[in-house]
Amino acid sequence: MPNKISDEIKERVIAKIKNDGLSVPQAAEEFGLSRNTIYGWVAPRNGSRSDPGILEMSRLRRENNELKQIIGLLTLESERGKKNRWS
Repeated sequence: MPNKISDEIKERVIAKIKNDGLSVPQAAEEFGLSRNTIYGWVAPRNGSRSDPGILEMSRLRRENNELKQIIGLLTLESERGKKNRWS
């Protein structure tokens, strides 16, 4: 019989995925759990597409942060280019 995972661990894993953008494979490795177990906790159960699940929200947060970094770098490069043209 498999070991029962405490509610505290489950909540910590879900919070890391939901709030910190940790991926399921990263969470599985960090907490020593099966990916399937974690997917069972966070995957939508009813098949509804109207409400984004935890995984989708986590993916969108990571993507949003990456895009912000890219925009910041492009803005910085653009500002440097403007300064060089006028020097």
